Amino acid sequence: MHGTGDTGRGEETNTRRFRAKRDAILAAAAEAINEQSAKGMTFADVARRVGLNTTSVTYYFKRKEDLAAAAFEHTLDSLLSMLDEAMEETTPDARVERYLALNMARLMRVQRGEERQMAGLSDLRAMDEPVRSRLMARWREVFRRTRLLWGPAETRQQTDLNGARAHVLLENTFWLPVWLGRYEPDQYPRAEARLMEVFRHGIARPEAEWRPAPIDLPHDEAVPGREAFLLAATRLINELGYRGASVQRIASELNVTKGSFYHHLDAKDDLVVACYKRSFDTIAAAQRLADERGGSHWDRLAGTIATLLDVQFSELGPLLRTTALTALPLGVRQVMVERSNRIARRFAGTISDGIAEGTIRAVDALIAAQALMAFLNAAFDMRKWAWSMPRERAIALYASTLTFGLFDDRVIGD
Repeated sequence: MHGTGDTGRGEETNTRRFRAKRDAILAAAAEAINEQSAKGMTFADVARRVGLNTTSVTYYFKRKEDLAAAAFEHTLDSLLSMLDEAMEETTPDARVERYLALNMARLMRVQRGEERQMAGLSDLRAMDEPVRSRLMARWREVFRRTRLLWGPAETRQQTDLNGARAHVLLENTFWLPVWLGRYEPDQYPRAEARLMEVFRHGIARPEAEWRPAPIDLPHDEAVPGREAFLLAATRLINELGYRGASVQRIASELNVTKGSFYHHLDAKDDLVVACYKRSFDTIAAAQRLADERGGSHWDRLAGTIATLLDVQFSELGPLLRTTALTALPLGVRQVMVERSNRIARRFAGTISDGIAEGTIRAVDALIAAQALMAFLNAAFDMRKWAWSMPRERAIALYASTLTFGLFDDRVIGD
């Protein structure tokens, strides 16, 4: 009898050890995915991060795809668990506040070294079948449960609006690691409170109206065919990730040969840089033209937002998602991040000037600008949602999430 107890304890210790090692491998895989994308992650790199040899890693995960899928599943499970906890609150406002608090607390633990980061989900669509379908079904469940934070919708319009709110909330929590590191850890609670204020009341003053005047963006076709190439590449990289969008795939999308790709650009990294440049130039042009046109700073901001959402929802020209940055060499990545920061700072400047002028609510301009960056960056994923209704309606619904806040229904009361 005595021996059996020892055996049981031994098995328990082994199981615990197995689980701890598996968790360490998953955490290392998440870091590698966030730095290099799921396709770029290698067993050797993950093994190095946990101090094992490659063979030891394959004992836990037979193929690289299994490891990436397990890292994504861990993220999806964590999101569902936070959503379950948030649903314990009784009002939409309290649920969103709780969900944000849970995300901030997790990032605080990561910052203190008590927890490892989760794998970002931008590469989900680039996974191969049948894993892709399984993961996408889980992701749809996350989205559905996030939408339920606002309670059951009674009309189609309410469902559409809650869908936009869920997307903007999720994307803003995914965007937190991008800017939170600029603050001292003891400032995290303040950053959380200021972001929640933007979620709760929006950027516009209560009496503001949504009547944006669209901006005519310049179209640059200096090199024939190049613009079409960059558009196709941007769309595919957004959908499949940098490594999922092969040169062959981009070329076949446009019915051209692989050779003509290299006629336009020297290498695939050049392609991503050119796509980013086109995207950033588009945003900067909208901001500049809004300023040149004049009017109140709220009018300028509304015009810029409406114009860029129109770009994101059009069948032609999406902006490249910042998730593709991880695929670029460090030096190039840094230049692109700097450009992105300059755009965010310009948004912050417009918001600050609007506060001084009395046309924009007194928000933390830097944090509100980051919320806007996440909201614009992620709008591409809502194209199919936007295509199910008139364009102006889609823009008004999506824009209301940050202009008037996540709990203001005026846009469907029109």
